[in-house]
Amino acid sequence: MKYIDIHCHLNLPEFDLDLEEVIARAKEKEVGMIVVGVDRASSEKAIRIAEVHENIWACIGLHPADNAAEIFDIDLYKKLASHKKVVAIGECGLDYFHMPQEDKARQIEIFEKHIHLANELKKPLMLHIRNGKKGESAYKDALEILKKHAKVHGDVHFFAGNLEEAHEFIKLGFRLSFTGVVTFTKDYDEVVKNIPLNMIMSETDSPYVAPVPYRGQRNEPVYVIEVVKKIAEIRGEDEDKVSKQLVENAGEVFKI
Repeated sequence: MKYIDIHCHLNLPEFDLDLEEVIARAKEKEVGMIVVGVDRASSEKAIRIAEVHENIWACIGLHPADNAAEIFDIDLYKKLASHKKVVAIGECGLDYFHMPQEDKARQIEIFEKHIHLANELKKPLMLHIRNGKKGESAYKDALEILKKHAKVHGDVHFFAGNLEEAHEFIKLGFRLSFTGVVTFTKDYDEVVKNIPLNMIMSETDSPYVAPVPYRGQRNEPVYVIEVVKKIAEIRGEDEDKVSKQLVENAGEVFKI
């Protein structure tokens, strides 16, 4: 495995027609993948995909912005997490971007349940954290919740916080992962440059946010190579060194 996409959604309908071809393209370039659930159905599908592919693993959880129709059944998710290919709990966390004010308490409650499940099973957390449109800081709130409850580490997926927040997550033992967005904006450069390489991971969040030169197309895991290239460029480091370290980082976090 030369590359690792630690957060993709091959379990979503965008891949229904050509899933095996997408997986084959990634395998050809030695890309490993973690397929991430956003609810019960997609978590179950992530497991089904992972159990028939040696270079694919699953992450199971209930997305904070998509959980209104589902009650978080901790016993159900505990059963799903017992599968040998499930390497993390999530994506879970806080999403204030489209959140009505009355939803905040419910998001926090479900987030804490994910943390307690991860603690019990000793599996890492896959965090989804997104600030509000009016400056409401989901990162600040998530840090306080993790400090209070978390006994495990994990990854802050699609990190979009500032450098100070990055260091706070790192102090708690969390890695930060970056997507193809780094290829078309400099908003993330300061963080990418100024945190240790061993605390960075690579992802696509496919089918979303395809990197340059694939912008506007459906994203897929093989494009994580462009993310790794850009991380190396931003840091001014050798690409092979960076790709090797990012795979090692994922191995340490997810035990793969």
